Amino acid sequence: MQVILAKPRGFCAGVVRAIEIVERALEKYGAPVYVRHEIVHNRHVVNTLRRKGAVFVDELSEIPTGAMTVFSAHGVARRVEEEAKARGLPVLDATCPLVTKVHLQGRRYGATGRALVLIGHEGHAEVEGTIGQVGVPIRLVQSVDDVAALDIAVDTPIAYITQTTLSVDDTREIIAALNERFDDVLGPDVSEICYATQNRQTAVRDLCRVAELLLVVGSDNSSNSRRLREIGLDAGLPSHLVANGDALDPSWFDGVDVVGVTAGASAPDELVEDVIAALRRFCPVEVSQLDGVEEKLEFALPRELRTPSMPLARA
Repeated sequence: MQVILAKPRGFCAGVVRAIEIVERALEKYGAPVYVRHEIVHNRHVVNTLRRKGAVFVDELSEIPTGAMTVFSAHGVARRVEEEAKARGLPVLDATCPLVTKVHLQGRRYGATGRALVLIGHEGHAEVEGTIGQVGVPIRLVQSVDDVAALDIAVDTPIAYITQTTLSVDDTREIIAALNERFDDVLGPDVSEICYATQNRQTAVRDLCRVAELLLVVGSDNSSNSRRLREIGLDAGLPSHLVANGDALDPSWFDGVDVVGVTAGASAPDELVEDVIAALRRFCPVEVSQLDGVEEKLEFALPRELRTPSMPLARA
């Protein structure tokens, strides 16, 4: 069996930074370090950090007074920041800088008085954080049908922002629907969506041209991982989202000679290796990698965790 790996795949710079913030905090301050929500959407990563002393909570009320607190990579609402300040909790903010960029865009558009639309998935941690950061009313749309149902007059100036982990194609369709329905629309181009989302989706499209079956390594609560699987399905390939090698079903590979493998932005490469090892239990495997983008973006750690010899978080 040929196994072809997508490039890039797995961790992006924002995820590397978020995980390193928790690890460095544990080294500097000692366990426990409390993290509001999962630091990234990958159960393997969360469980690994939990074993090191991280405690994951849903609400700040679960955190003892004075305990070191980390906000997840998805960002939090202003009310959460204010609650932490009121309680005197020392906070390290692991919000991905590209998510913060969306927050700033939303505030900027909101200040112009335009009706603001957020393209994203209801209930996602990033969406909840963005809605709570912008400070003006936001209408959430998840589909072209949602655009048609918006209670906004067609001559109302509007602006849109997007969840960073959405499919570029889905986002493009919704943006087109907004432009078709409303007379005055302002927003970032689809080219400004998260670089990691774009790169991984492009790599999967390339992979689908040569593979007969697609495996996406990631957790089922990872939005960007689910989108990668959807791209494979749209391309007509049998496509499966798997947490690790244990999730593979031997029957998937009957008559399959070429398997494409990628990983969501929150999935570590060790899980990809675990999937390849599981495939090797079925039959001999030859592994290669497609050419793709070399990601070199780096994000600085919070000032409290930097040392002169400490490198930037890097994908």
